[in-house]
Amino acid sequence: MADFADDRAVFHFDPMNKGLERAGPQPVKILSNNNQLPVSTHCPYCALQCGVLIDGEEGRSRVRGDGKFPVNKGALCMKGWTAAELLNHEERLLKPLKRNARGVLVPTEWNDALDVIARAFQSAQERGGRDAVGILGGGSLTNEKAYLLGKFARVALQTANIDYNGRFCMSSAAAAAIKAFGIDRGMPFPISDIPQAEVILLVGANPAETMPPLMQYFEEQRANGGQLIVIDPRLSATAQTAHLHLRLIPGTDAVLANGLLHLLIRDDWIDRSYIDARTEGFNAVKSVATTYWPERVERITGIPEASLVRVAETLGRARSAMILTARGPEQQQQGVNNTLSFINLALALGLVGRPFSGFGSITGQGNGQGGRELGQKADQLPGYRRIDDPEARQYIASVWGVGEEELPRAGKSAYRIMEALGAEIKALFSIGFNFTVSSPDATNVIKNLSNLDFFCAADFFLSETAKLADVVLPAAMWAEEEGTMTNLEGRVLRRRRTSLPPAEVRTDLEIICELAARLGKRKHFGFAGAEQVFDELRKATKGGIADYSGITYGRLNAGETLHWPCPGESHPGTPRLFTEFFATPNGRARFHAVRHQPASEEPDSEFPLYLTTGRVLAHYQSGTQTRRVEKLKGIIPQPCAELHPEVAKRYGLSDGAAVRLVTRRGAAVFKVKVTRGIREDTIFVPFHWGGRQSANRLTSPALDPTSQMPEFKICAVRVESFTTSSEISPEEENDIR
Repeated sequence: MADFADDRAVFHFDPMNKGLERAGPQPVKILSNNNQLPVSTHCPYCALQCGVLIDGEEGRSRVRGDGKFPVNKGALCMKGWTAAELLNHEERLLKPLKRNARGVLVPTEWNDALDVIARAFQSAQERGGRDAVGILGGGSLTNEKAYLLGKFARVALQTANIDYNGRFCMSSAAAAAIKAFGIDRGMPFPISDIPQAEVILLVGANPAETMPPLMQYFEEQRANGGQLIVIDPRLSATAQTAHLHLRLIPGTDAVLANGLLHLLIRDDWIDRSYIDARTEGFNAVKSVATTYWPERVERITGIPEASLVRVAETLGRARSAMILTARGPEQQQQGVNNTLSFINLALALGLVGRPFSGFGSITGQGNGQGGRELGQKADQLPGYRRIDDPEARQYIASVWGVGEEELPRAGKSAYRIMEALGAEIKALFSIGFNFTVSSPDATNVIKNLSNLDFFCAADFFLSETAKLADVVLPAAMWAEEEGTMTNLEGRVLRRRRTSLPPAEVRTDLEIICELAARLGKRKHFGFAGAEQVFDELRKATKGGIADYSGITYGRLNAGETLHWPCPGESHPGTPRLFTEFFATPNGRARFHAVRHQPASEEPDSEFPLYLTTGRVLAHYQSGTQTRRVEKLKGIIPQPCAELHPEVAKRYGLSDGAAVRLVTRRGAAVFKVKVTRGIREDTIFVPFHWGGRQSANRLTSPALDPTSQMPEFKICAVRVESFTTSSEISPEEENDIR
């Protein structure tokens, strides 16, 4: 593989090669159902999966909100409104690319590209064994693609090393939910319950920017007299709407939760009858909570005792309440324990399974829910079955028509795969995962990638990661494929094809099946389309925790609202979990005694501040798509580092100034945004950019021992201001101008 730092290795549009010329926007033909426009489908971005209507004229698609879809009720954010602009974008990948002898990516034919990939995978496995090939999938893949990618890894390649970018999103919440409830569904109740909750405790979430259409439910809750309490080191756009904002010190989430539980027990606000009837393990948790008295919690978290008492009393008095977490407490080395500590609160209050109450975690990616339950995680088989469960292995092997002994065991998690690139893993296949931007300690990941024998990426655009591949496959986009998605409520949705992909662009399903055929597994991948894949998926999930067996395209096309588990075609689905029992062997929820552990890295004299990362309104994930939409780029053209005025003053910085942030892993450059909305000891940067503006050049790769979630939300950082223009490299100047 070409050196990642070699400029020649980066694909460019060569005017001497007609196949690489930018031909301008390609016309899009809108398909219709029985010649009826608009076509209803779903937004390609977050896990709300907002309903959209698509029509168009003069070869261009137009998106508007679907007022009949109950989740968004016609509302869309700016990303949704502009989603169709990417379908005919001038930078769409339109042909397969292969790196030539000079290290340049040039167009090639599909047969050549697929043959090269198959030979490279076979060669890697001949030298290094079956697990020498790694696969990285994405949380944006449809259910059908996530399922088929997992089958491809385990049947066509027989490698254990497959994981997906949801490992960086929902893995801590998923692991905690399984420990406590026996099942992981981000929201175990419909979001339509939110307005009826008297109190909502929102921990480390900023839906006003990450999924704006969700805010209508919080606004309705306020109109009904409800209260919103937000826990976040930043005064985010969401925190600005709250009745109370707790601006905790980064990494002290479990302390705060234990402190609130201490007060609830002390003042007898807990639901003892619920605890006795529906849970186990409370006494151990109660014993730990006694050590988190208010003065200690205030000292560790920075939250005044009076605020702690106010929150505990508000929760304790409420007739209905919800506790909702997101990436703030979860993307930490102790993300699972953080989440469990808030689950303990919900159980002690008797909230879980009660009307308009409960615990939930807000899934981020478009199919983050479906993607993690259908088999593209390192330790799972379809239906949320464990890959080390003998009965599960035997059942899935029978569905796939292979011997149980042929199925690999659990493999490496996403970041562990990246650590092993060039060592145990010789070849890599990535679909829809721009991991050189979205992984922690990104510079080291790029270095490891350069040590691979072979790397293939499938994507819509030449992302920062795809630029480093040996073969790049042009993939169909969201409006060019059929399939299903599962939103944050466990609601299974039909994604409908509204336009045909460009002539030489193929769907990921087609790519997977054609590669499998070249690897000698054609008979296991003889699918004519997405519905056939879904029918096998239904069979594979039957009897599992995430049972899709009763869901059919026919039912979805007819407009039925179906939440998994749905174990039969006459079953109505399960919008609300835990109303009678939990998915544990004895039907009881489990408390878990959690003691706070410090972050892997805390401020010191060399790196005196906390760094935390997150999203901003106009962009999404690694920015591969949103940074190509002119309207979105115009709103937020580049990342800003948010500094408290006292910190800015200390370093002689003002709004718009250039700043270099440095951690133990590297440096990145940003423009300064001075704001009192951030703690004085904390700096916030968004993670949607690559190169010298990559937040993940800075972040820590320390992993939660259970979920393998990296510690994106906390590391120690120092500020280096640029006092003279000569201190800024030409590349940095270009980034921040």
